[in-house]
Amino acid sequence: MHIGMVGLGRMGANMARRLARGGTRVAAFDVSEAARAGLSGTPGVEPVDSLTALVAALPAPRRLWLMLPAGAATQTTIDTVLPLMETGDTLVDGANAWYRDAVPRARAAGERGVHFADAGVSGGIWGLDNGYAIMLGGSDAAVAAVTPFVRILAPTPDTGWLHCGPVGAGHFVKMVHNGIEYGMMQALAEGFALMGAKEEMDLDLAAIAQMWRHGSVVRSWLLDLTAEALTRDSGLEGIRPVVADSGEGRWTAIESVELGIPTPVMTLALMNRFGTQGKGDYAARLLATMRNVFGGHALERKP
Repeated sequence: MHIGMVGLGRMGANMARRLARGGTRVAAFDVSEAARAGLSGTPGVEPVDSLTALVAALPAPRRLWLMLPAGAATQTTIDTVLPLMETGDTLVDGANAWYRDAVPRARAAGERGVHFADAGVSGGIWGLDNGYAIMLGGSDAAVAAVTPFVRILAPTPDTGWLHCGPVGAGHFVKMVHNGIEYGMMQALAEGFALMGAKEEMDLDLAAIAQMWRHGSVVRSWLLDLTAEALTRDSGLEGIRPVVADSGEGRWTAIESVELGIPTPVMTLALMNRFGTQGKGDYAARLLATMRNVFGGHALERKP
């Protein structure tokens, strides 16, 4: 039970810790010296200062798990590490990557005799203690090679993980998962905003959220976290109303168009995130201008 973890951010570092707690020896690498130092002294975890050292620290057949940002960071690392690997080794891409990128990556790995699996990982900062939901794509051999580690990372050895299908399936299922997450978050946010706007009722939003957690049809872990946040600060006055999008919501919307499957909730939730980023400001200014020119409605000028 020996694995290499590349990428020691919020997810990767805690995954290394959970694996080590489960009896796995973990060789860990990140380009950030501070990230490596954060795992220094952790029993069972050996931070190393290069990909070459990481591969050298692992006995054959090697298992390498990448938890890097999707896109260039992941691709550059794969291009660097594959020539260092040998026949029978296994490479796992755990990024929130576009599922179509998995196919050429699996092909490149296969040309060197290396197994490849794509893994969608959910659990965030809570995964260390609660376990991670893991969605795997790849051949039976690739998934079998990492199953002992997945059983440690998951909430229990037999729940919270699944070999979803061929190469790309893990990232595809995770993409849809995140699209659903967008819609659920948006619905909760709109509902609490609506209740907060009914000022004459002076509704206690935190108390309502706590009550809904018990017996309500909308009870969920997401509601649990929302209730906790509202209990700490129900006004949220210190938080800017800007919501980032990771990219998976965009891919989900694009996929729905290509497949001709209507996904209005997920797509509108994505559009709302764009609006919070100021990307709808020009359109709003033009709308105000049109009302002014055809109806004489007053414009609000910047100070």
